[in-house]
Amino acid sequence: MNVVAERPGTAAMSLEAATALRAEGRHDEARAALVTLAAAHPHDALVQYEAACVHDFLGDEAAAVPYYVAAIAAGLPDEALRGAYLGLGSTYRTLGRYADADAVLVAGRERFPDARELAVFHAMVLHNLGRSKAAVEMLLTLLAQTSADPGIAAYRRAITAYAEDIDRRWPE
Repeated sequence: MNVVAERPGTAAMSLEAATALRAEGRHDEARAALVTLAAAHPHDALVQYEAACVHDFLGDEAAAVPYYVAAIAAGLPDEALRGAYLGLGSTYRTLGRYADADAVLVAGRERFPDARELAVFHAMVLHNLGRSKAAVEMLLTLLAQTSADPGIAAYRRAITAYAEDIDRRWPE
């Protein structure tokens, strides 16, 4: 889809042109173009997602939130949706909106159970919510599942057992 928006006194800008600006490192110009596109196409999920991403990249997390929310609501393709859940959850976390971050990351993990990056960010949020035990257990599980390090691999079984309940002591 070649979404185009026009502002009075400016040339039309397409989504492809705006993303090309981002690829060239011209993020402020891309943000301006994407804000215009997003306003002109409020139900275009990809436009909203790109607007969220450029705001996030530029450190304007608060401005990214409504674009992420609109993108998810408008129905993104799975690859972008996975990124939107991560972006919105992470953004809420950086803004101190931990309960919102938790809800978004739980929804993202339900939709994409194999998305380990969502679990990592969810662990950070759990820590922020005072649930550090659950966060450590989650991270230990991820470490045991994903590490190729020979030292970790040698202790995978023990790490996995600790991940089930980090406070458990033997014998009980």
